[in-house]
Amino acid sequence: MDSYALLIGSALSAGTVLAIAALGLLINEKAGIVNLGAEGIMLCAAIAGFATVATTGSTWLGFLAGMAAGALLSGFFGVLVIWLNTNQYATGLALSLFGVGFSAFAGINFVQAKLPESTSYSIPVLADIPLLGPALFRQHPMVYLAMLLTAGLIWFLYRTRAGLVLRSVGESPESAHALGYPVRRIRFLAVLAGGALCGLAGAYLSTVYTPLWVEGMVAGRGWIALALTTFATWRPVRVLLGAYLFGGVSMLGFYLQSTGVNVPSQFLSMLTYLAPIVVLALISRNPAFIKINMPASIGKPFYPGS
Repeated sequence: MDSYALLIGSALSAGTVLAIAALGLLINEKAGIVNLGAEGIMLCAAIAGFATVATTGSTWLGFLAGMAAGALLSGFFGVLVIWLNTNQYATGLALSLFGVGFSAFAGINFVQAKLPESTSYSIPVLADIPLLGPALFRQHPMVYLAMLLTAGLIWFLYRTRAGLVLRSVGESPESAHALGYPVRRIRFLAVLAGGALCGLAGAYLSTVYTPLWVEGMVAGRGWIALALTTFATWRPVRVLLGAYLFGGVSMLGFYLQSTGVNVPSQFLSMLTYLAPIVVLALISRNPAFIKINMPASIGKPFYPGS
């Protein structure tokens, strides 16, 4: 029973990193912007958050630093692709490569640094429920924040006028512009919000989930978060469930090893990345389903004068 609770709890914690980043990328794509720089943004945010916590001792200040770093890099990306009309895919890849190199350089002095001992969290009474208590009610608050963020994003996108405008910009920016909406400004705000969430995911990774700094520690999670938006067909609930699914897959190998099953380490390393590929391959068998749910103007530049 304890091993099952540990597996579920580990899957929720691992999935939280993916969920927060993927929800941020979902906001971007709902506005018609594809940001392939998530990996680099998360790495820069990870070192920003880690350095802040190592210096101040405050995890929450580390989260704010990570969000600020993510928003700053995404803002730069937004200026390039929204106002200067650079190619979204090429600019995102360049940002990702920049983030990998810059984070490695900035983190040289923090490789051996140690963070203050983290606080253990548990919800009274509920944490003592057999199996469910240790699995669900002894998590870091950021795990529950990811769930609340998903609910809030659903409400925003489908129950508010601002969410309707955001989705209309992603579907037809020309029509939104004709109605008088500032398409570029809306897209830029969406990019900033998405970058801040990617930054929060990176900071959570380096300060809570794996409280250390290692070069390249994001290890492809930014790319998995990008795949999650397609896997979820741009729906927040599916993003959250998909994140937990992939988080569980990444933890499954360690669970098997703990139960005495001999699993090659190479297979464990491969499993996390193989699962999204298999899922996307299965989804791609029905391109009409993806096209129906995909924002019509995703990845396409907008020229107000045209």
